[in-house]
Amino acid sequence: MRCLGLAFLLLTTPALADDKAACAEGIAMIRDAVAKNPPEAVLPKLKKALRVAEREQGEGEFNECLDAVGDARRVLPR
Repeated sequence: MRCLGLAFLLLTTPALADDKAACAEGIAMIRDAVAKNPPEAVLPKLKKALRVAEREQGEGEFNECLDAVGDARRVLPR
């Protein structure tokens, strides 16, 4: 049973590293978007996504951070 848990941990570590980096990049993208003075309808949604992403990053929940980054991307004009 221990070997199975260790194998799982070793197999998921690279994915966690990728998610961690993507989370950090997403937070930087949201900060840049907020700094560019987006439309008033978009700004509160970006700020909320940034707050959630930063919180989840601090908790090590990178998949949830990426969910918040995705929320921010959806409200940005293309």
